[in-house]
Amino acid sequence: MKVTDLIQDTGSRPFSFEVLPPLKGNGTAQLFDTIDRLREYGPRYINITTHRSEYVYRDVGNGLVQRQRIRRRPGTIAIAAAIQQRYGIPVVPHIVCSGHTREDLEYMLLDLQFLGIEDLLVLRGDKAKEDHMFQPTGDGPSHATELIRQINDFNGGRFFDGTPIKHPGRPFHYGVACYPEKHEEAANMASDMEVLKEKVALGAKYAVTQLFFDNARYFSFVERARSEGISVPIVPGIKPLAKLSQLNIVPKTFHCDLPEALYHEACKCRTDEEVKHVGIEWATMQCRELLANGAPNLHFYTVSAVDSICEIAKRIY
Repeated sequence: MKVTDLIQDTGSRPFSFEVLPPLKGNGTAQLFDTIDRLREYGPRYINITTHRSEYVYRDVGNGLVQRQRIRRRPGTIAIAAAIQQRYGIPVVPHIVCSGHTREDLEYMLLDLQFLGIEDLLVLRGDKAKEDHMFQPTGDGPSHATELIRQINDFNGGRFFDGTPIKHPGRPFHYGVACYPEKHEEAANMASDMEVLKEKVALGAKYAVTQLFFDNARYFSFVERARSEGISVPIVPGIKPLAKLSQLNIVPKTFHCDLPEALYHEACKCRTDEEVKHVGIEWATMQCRELLANGAPNLHFYTVSAVDSICEIAKRIY
């Protein structure tokens, strides 16, 4: 069943979440523990993030350093397959431009097709830490729209070099990201909305938002999207505050504002546990209001927030 069908399934709980593959060298125990704890709330699907390779500099002696390219979190496709096999829950791996050539991406599509995984979340991904602006890898795509076109060609029976696929498999269905408070690199909301409109015109079946704490931003974004002819489901992304440090880190990292009321309550806290309680109360309020006003699904970002999400899900579902 496609993600869009799952989102529209009124017989299931409007709940999904995103997980990270384990760090290189770590096992799957913590990942599976997260899923074990959250699956009782009936997730419609599970997203699996992917991370680009990055460069590190290693001391090789004699005052010399060597630049090496590493991936700290490999295994998105393997983890997607493992979750699908172990739990029977639909999986949606991220496929990103970051750090990949067109050939790399093509092999990912082939592997996913062999595994029977047909749903994707298509993203540009983050720039490399050492770059001032996003740089494609080799002939890799520079924007999500370019990656979407490559996927469309693959769905249409053509490899990236134009040669035909002798035995095309089942086509991929995909969603994309959107930003109620504007993508950090967009000049303004109007230009950002044009990008979303192009993604949908190319074939995106739904969009998932960057995390936000102010529901008014989400409702305004959806209203504007509808007024501009974007009719696909727009799924709100939720991440409850869980630590004192997140008061500074989250707005900077995810380019979102903390509402004044939330910020003032969080600033009264002296411990992570106190902030965690405030975050649960705020996110619970968010979720109830979102569902009451027609949000098609609630999508949770689990990093550093599994305990909070379990409590929120218990209250809502």
